[in-house]
Amino acid sequence: MTPGFLLSRVLLKFDREEDDLLEELSAIAHTPDGSLWLGSDEFVTVERLSPMGDHTYGAHKVFHLNDYISLAGTDSEIDIEGMDYSDGYLWIVGSHSLKRNKTEGDDIEDDIQRLSEIERDPNRYLLTRIPLINGELAQTAAHPEAGNALSAAVLQRTDNHEDQLMEVLAKDEHLGPFLQMGLPSKDNGFDIEGIAVKGRRVFLGLRGPVLRGWAIVLELEPEDSEPGQLALKELEDGVFYRKHFLNLGGLGVRELCFDGEDLIILAGPTMDLEGAMQVFRLEDALGHGQNTLWDSDADELSVMFDLPFTIGSDHAEGLALFPCFQDQVGLMVAYDSPDQRRIASQKSLFVDVFHLPD
Repeated sequence: MTPGFLLSRVLLKFDREEDDLLEELSAIAHTPDGSLWLGSDEFVTVERLSPMGDHTYGAHKVFHLNDYISLAGTDSEIDIEGMDYSDGYLWIVGSHSLKRNKTEGDDIEDDIQRLSEIERDPNRYLLTRIPLINGELAQTAAHPEAGNALSAAVLQRTDNHEDQLMEVLAKDEHLGPFLQMGLPSKDNGFDIEGIAVKGRRVFLGLRGPVLRGWAIVLELEPEDSEPGQLALKELEDGVFYRKHFLNLGGLGVRELCFDGEDLIILAGPTMDLEGAMQVFRLEDALGHGQNTLWDSDADELSVMFDLPFTIGSDHAEGLALFPCFQDQVGLMVAYDSPDQRRIASQKSLFVDVFHLPD
């Protein structure tokens, strides 16, 4: 075990009344203007916090995504599981997963019936980019440096209320069988829980399925197809994505971010299991133009540190590089189901910043 070295804690102060926001943080991104952007798996909004000094972020502002892009509906959750910033865009991805109903503990027969019920939410099938200029989202904008036009767009949807990614993966030799069986995310089904973007290349981390201990990261290159819409670029003849298999000791991917050309991977238990979480580094992730497989003894794949483990709380979900102590860059980690000790008030909580080893 190599515990992470805690550099600092940052206080996040919100203005929303909903308790779910503090309890269900699932994505975080730090943008060049200094803002923190956060997503929850319970809303159809993203939240911006601004630096207030003394390691505190506040001045909470809510952005409703349907003001910038077309959603499948406004009454259901997106299940935001990843956010990243790249070249003037905030990228957001939903889980793309099915969900099995939870038991409620009131009636045994009713609970048994609930466990047979699987739900599909069209808003979960979302991969989008939205222009982000000087801390504000926009439908269209000019890039502040390159000067080219930026426009909000969503990966094209299909007739069955999913998107093109699910359409092409349905025939995949590894992932297709899981999609065809209709397995929910908590049953080792298909579940996106991370995004990292560099230029045109988008990496999506899968919490599930984990295949005999191997986690999967998908690589895409979405491109403009028509106004407001993205399509997957054909990378090879009939191939629209790459697959990167990683031996993370049986863990699935919970979030991703880039450190230069290296991919930082937050890994944790798949399904609905409790367990320790680790942070990995995959060196030179951008240096490969084909499917890859990285075993645990590969020089390019290494464990950086272990996160503290608390049963029933502090499930690490958000990951972002964060400037800390002058020129030092740390790794910010935000938590779903935060431990009560990190909740400062009804509307504020602490997130962690760890030392980022080379």
